[in-house]
Amino acid sequence: MWISRSSRLTKTLNLRFYSQSSAAAAVLPQEPEIVVTPKPQLYTYLDDLPKPNPKYSETIIAIPRTDSGKSIAAKERRDGRVPSILFEQEKGEEGGNKRLISIRNNQIKKLVNHLGRSMFESRLFDLEVKSDFESDEIIEKVRVLPRQLHLDAGTDAVLNVTFLRAPSNALLKINVPLVFIGEDVSPGLRKGAYLNTMRRHVKYLCPADIVPPYIEVDLSELDVGKKIIAKDLKVHPALKLLVQEDEPICKIKGARMEQKKGNK
Repeated sequence: MWISRSSRLTKTLNLRFYSQSSAAAAVLPQEPEIVVTPKPQLYTYLDDLPKPNPKYSETIIAIPRTDSGKSIAAKERRDGRVPSILFEQEKGEEGGNKRLISIRNNQIKKLVNHLGRSMFESRLFDLEVKSDFESDEIIEKVRVLPRQLHLDAGTDAVLNVTFLRAPSNALLKINVPLVFIGEDVSPGLRKGAYLNTMRRHVKYLCPADIVPPYIEVDLSELDVGKKIIAKDLKVHPALKLLVQEDEPICKIKGARMEQKKGNK
C-alpha cells in the first residue's frame, strides 16, 4: 500500500512539473519567423548573341477607347488609327486586365516596314496610354510585346495589334525569327548543293528582359547531307525551347534535278 501511494504521489508531482513547464513555455516570447523572399532573377543579353537594335527603340503612343466591334474598328481605321488591345501576360500568353486602345497607323506602319513583321513581333517597346495623343497626361506606361499583328491580305495595311504587358518578371512565349548566315562559305553550298529550309521561326519561353530579336543559324560548316536541328541553335541559356529538340531547321541537300540535267 505504501509503495502504491508513493507511486501516485510521484506521478502527481511530475504532472504538476510538466504543466508548469508548458505554461512557462507558452508565456515566453517566440522568436519571430524570418521569411526571405527570393529576388527575381535578372537577365542581360550576352555579348555574342543578337540584341535589339537601339535605332528602333521607340515609345508607342496610344489612347483609350471604350467600344469595340466591326463598325467601331472601321471608323478608327478611317480616322488614321489602329484598334488594338493591351493584355496582361498569363503563362506567356494573353491573360486578363484587358484595355482597349487605339494607336496611330503611321507610327505602327513605320515600325513594321523598318523591322519586318517577324522582328516587330519579337521586340519589346515602351507604350504610353494617354488621354489624348497630344496630351501630357499619361494613364498607363508599360513595356509591351506585340503579340499579334493582323495585316490586310491584299494591301498589307495594319488592321489591329494585340500587345502583352512585359515586366521584367514575365516569361513570354515567342516565335523567334531565324536568320541564316554563312551561306557564302558553306562547304555544301559551294559544291552546288542547296539549302532546304524547314522552319523560319522557333518557339521559346523567354524572360522578358532578354527577348532575342532573332536567332542566327550558322551554315558556315554545313556540308552536303548535314542538317541543323532545334537543339543546335545558339541561344541564351535562360530561354526554354518549346518544340522538340530534334525538330529539323534546315538541311543541305544535293544539287537540284535541273542542275544535274544541265550538267549532262
